[in-house]
This record gives sequence, structure tokens and C-alpha cells, in this order.
Amino acid sequence: MLSGCVGFGEEYTRIEGFSNKDAGAIILKGTTKEPRLGNTPHRIWETKNGMLNSIGLQNPGVKNVVEKILPTLDFSETHFIANICGSTIEEYAEVAMQFDNSAISAIEINISCPNIKEGGVSFGNYPKMSAQVVSACRKVTNKPLIAKLSPNQTDITKNAKACIDAGVDGLSVINTISGMSIDIKTKKPIIGNIQGGLSGPAIKPIALFKVYQVYEEAKKNNIPILGQGGIRNAKDAIEFILAGSTTIGLGTSLFYDPMATKEINSGLIEYLNKNNIKTLEELIGSVDTGINN
Repeated sequence: MLSGCVGFGEEYTRIEGFSNKDAGAIILKGTTKEPRLGNTPHRIWETKNGMLNSIGLQNPGVKNVVEKILPTLDFSETHFIANICGSTIEEYAEVAMQFDNSAISAIEINISCPNIKEGGVSFGNYPKMSAQVVSACRKVTNKPLIAKLSPNQTDITKNAKACIDAGVDGLSVINTISGMSIDIKTKKPIIGNIQGGLSGPAIKPIALFKVYQVYEEAKKNNIPILGQGGIRNAKDAIEFILAGSTTIGLGTSLFYDPMATKEINSGLIEYLNKNNIKTLEELIGSVDTGINN
């Protein structure tokens, strides 16, 4: 389950029938060095087959997460992964370092954050800057590192290679796509921050293709891919695995179907049994494009 959508791991435990055990891992909400209040409203807006969000990394700060929130989580149920954010390379490294001695299983680096030293450009849109963030984090932690790649860039494959060369252990593909919505009565943007990140079924074809693009580079370096973007059911999950995902992530779908993880797990088992496939590993990257056959 993806960062932001399940907060710090406790929101969905209030829902009858929901269990963290149905997820291989839960990625906690994006965490920064200092507490943040987030952006001004509106911060979430439903769109056709999707959702815009511009929360603004609202969080209590890494010290509070490590000292107060992590001790409340049941690590016997599933793995918990931190998601770290920063406005400078130094901030990323400091947040990563503070998670190093914690109980989390890995650290996902949200490299889509704006670099304030470079006029607000996103780290994740430039391979060189992405690699610098990964490298800085690699120096301060022995935890597995996962780079969350942005689709809002020219060449995602080049960026994936840069992150792999800098020391990541996995790739999350993809982050949200930049978008906006306008109120035609007021003639003003609906999202308080003007733009937001588009997620949900609307972005699935884009996310699927980005996984396909990154797969060969990841495979060559034995790097797993967490595929995400618009996955709602087992069919969607299987498509992502065929494109190259080692595993899949759910986010927006949990808002309207909190039981999606359980249903997808059942659907995957049914698909394997029906097609006499022993393991999901046999499916990874096995899409038949007809090229070089």
C-alpha cells in the first residue's frame, strides 16, 4: 500500500475486515525533517476516473515519526517502509539517517520534491539530481533504498539507470502525474496549490508503459520494481507484472475499496491456478510484444 494513502499505518485498521496482513508492506506517509502543515485547501479533488491531490507533505516531522509513531505499529503483521522527502539533498540524507536505526524494512525516496537551491525544480525530473539524492542517502543508511520515479520527465529509463548506479535497491514506478482542475464559475483553480498529482485509473496506461520502459534496465541490474498507478483489481495487477513489476502498489483504489488487497490476492491465486503457473516470478516481464521473436 502506497505512501500517503494509509497515513502512518493506522487509518484503515478501523475498518471491519481490514488487515495489514493482506499487504506485503505498507509505505508510510511522506516524512520530512521538520513538521509541515501542508498546502492550503482544496487539497484533494475527484476527477474523471482519478483524483488530484496536493497535500503538501503534511507530517509531524521525522523525530516524531521515529520516536512516537513507529513504536505504536505492529511489525509482526507486515513490513513498514518509510517514505522520505526533502527540499535539499542534505535534508534527504538527514531524514534517511534518522530512520536507519528504526524498525522499518526499507526507505522509499520521494525524489519528486522541489529543490529549493535550484529554483524549485524537481529532483526527480533530472537524472543527475536524482542520483545525487540517492547517493547522499546511501552514505548514511544500510536500509534498502527505493527510488520513487516521476513520470513528469523526458527519459524515465535514463533516470532509473542513474538511480541504480547511485545505489538504490528498488524502483517505485510511477509517482503521480501533474494536473489541474478549474472551477468554471469562479474561474479559479480548484486545487489551492493550483496543480496537484493525478492518480487513479486514469493514469494506469501511462504507469504500465513506464514500468515496461524501465524493466530491462532494472532486470539487468537485478533491481525489483514496485509498479503502481491506477491498479484496482487482479487483472490490473497481472498487467503490471507482465510489464515488469516484481510487485504492485495500491493507493487511490483503497479510498473506495479498502478490501482491494484481499480481493487482488485472491484473484492472483486464481489466475495462477487457472493457467497452471507455479509462481508469480514466472510472469514478471513476460509480456509478448512480438519484437525480436
